[in-house]
Amino acid sequence: MKKIELEIVALSHSITQTHSYAVVLGEMNGLRRLPIVIGGFEAQAIAVALEHMQPSRPLTHDLMKNFMNAFGVELQEIIISDLQEGIFYSKLVCFTENDTVEIDSRTSDALALAVRFGCPVYTYEHILENAGILMEDGGEKKIKNEDRESEGVSIEETGRERLSSMNLEELQALLNNVLEQEDYIRAISIRDEINKRK
Repeated sequence: MKKIELEIVALSHSITQTHSYAVVLGEMNGLRRLPIVIGGFEAQAIAVALEHMQPSRPLTHDLMKNFMNAFGVELQEIIISDLQEGIFYSKLVCFTENDTVEIDSRTSDALALAVRFGCPVYTYEHILENAGILMEDGGEKKIKNEDRESEGVSIEETGRERLSSMNLEELQALLNNVLEQEDYIRAISIRDEINKRK
């Protein structure tokens, strides 16, 4: 089967599931998007790597990368290989100088590692066809599969209106507060709002 390369285009709160997030993958040189609902910790792990933040201690995925590097294992690519009953299945394609191995992984963990290793993310046509969203001209979205769990995912950050009503001093205080709580996803949106004002 032909692999289709994807890139992370957004990370946002999920409208349909409380305390969940969605990572939105976009088809390289294409208009289709693949939203995947993930948990808060996994979203934080992806956000930390995307924003090149340096936590005071290694997070689990940083530890995994350090472990793989220490033993000469390189992450070559990840493949979102299957979709069953609304659940995405992924594989880590790892290699050493002697062998190439595919390892089963949760998609959220695979994406967190892919960002850290800078490796490509792939999927197959049937997955994009069943679970993808087509972004038409003008930014309109057309949902390809109406009955899947990730329907209704918002690509826009939530709470942006509230941030825009705050002054710089309030934003800076809020940023310091969420950084102390290690809520890196909220910190990104607050930092972006601060940067817009400068």
